[in-house]
Amino acid sequence: MTRERVRPESKQVVLVSGARPNLMKIAPVARALRRNSLFAVRLLHTGQHYDDEMAHRFFRDLGLERPDTDLGVGSLSHARQTAAIMERFDEHLDRERADLVIVVGDVNSTIACALTAVKRGILVAHVEAGLRSFDRSMPEEINRILTDAIAHFLFTTERSAGENLRREGIPVERVFFVGNVMVDTLLAHRDRALAEPRVSTRPPGSYALATLHRPSNVDREEDLRQAVDILLEAALRVPVVFPVHPRTRERLERFGLVRSLAAPGGIDLLPPQGYLAFLRLMAEARVVLTDSGGIQEETTALGIPCITLRTTTERPITVEEGTNVVCARDREKIVAALEEAVAGRGKAGRVPEKWDGKAAGRIAAVLDEKLSG
Repeated sequence: MTRERVRPESKQVVLVSGARPNLMKIAPVARALRRNSLFAVRLLHTGQHYDDEMAHRFFRDLGLERPDTDLGVGSLSHARQTAAIMERFDEHLDRERADLVIVVGDVNSTIACALTAVKRGILVAHVEAGLRSFDRSMPEEINRILTDAIAHFLFTTERSAGENLRREGIPVERVFFVGNVMVDTLLAHRDRALAEPRVSTRPPGSYALATLHRPSNVDREEDLRQAVDILLEAALRVPVVFPVHPRTRERLERFGLVRSLAAPGGIDLLPPQGYLAFLRLMAEARVVLTDSGGIQEETTALGIPCITLRTTTERPITVEEGTNVVCARDREKIVAALEEAVAGRGKAGRVPEKWDGKAAGRIAAVLDEKLSG
């Protein structure tokens, strides 16, 4: 005769999002934890990305209810935004009990909420731990390193991330290789995305999809002008579909570059897209040009050649095993990679280990084991 395991009092879990890419990471984690009676989950959005229409679209697309709490921080400098998040999250924790705070990715909300929780003696889990570009001029790199140094549970997407943490002195018993929650979301929503209305008139497989938003590509006129020239050069070989990030559009307008992109025979400019519409654009592209970290992973999972306009990547597995080629803004490298992709000889790669749609379930199982005692 077996005796049912007696569950302890539920653990109060705060799951933090700050920027739109965080939502794709927290959605599967929230679902996995809510299937377990040990966890009582609250969603907290810091408002680091503050476009309410876009945020609402992402919550709807991902099947997430609106957050229980929105700190409404908005756009500020890095230091002021981090400080504002810490102050408002600290006030939230005065009112609401938390046994565990889960942060994802590498945005200012990640380090701000992790640091606030740790200073109050609250356990912290970091999803997507251990990724390193080894470029400390990137604010995200600083956020990654500091968050990993103070987290109690570190969930990694690839084995190299575990090696990075080992070299930094993180105890091995804190590190868990679980796979990629971004891929969980992609696999769960791919069929729905492909049933969405197309937002481009370009037929599947006939275009390059472009995204740009990194400060290193868009903040200085010289850099953005060079990136625009690269996109115009690409458009001579294949139509380019370019959903323009709000940050990028503001810079394009400031530097007087919108007209050259919108000229006849140039580039199809689109407004920012919701998750499902963008996933369809990506899944049906011939090739993707981007400076986004998450898109490097998603194109690898989809088998779409990816050309990354950065000098480094914190996701080396997308290069070593996936479809990604890191080209910075090197015109010759980009054109060569683009022509290979257009000719159907683009980098094929393979889907990395544990990118199977089950990462969030593994996270929930680890936390159940560690917190149910």
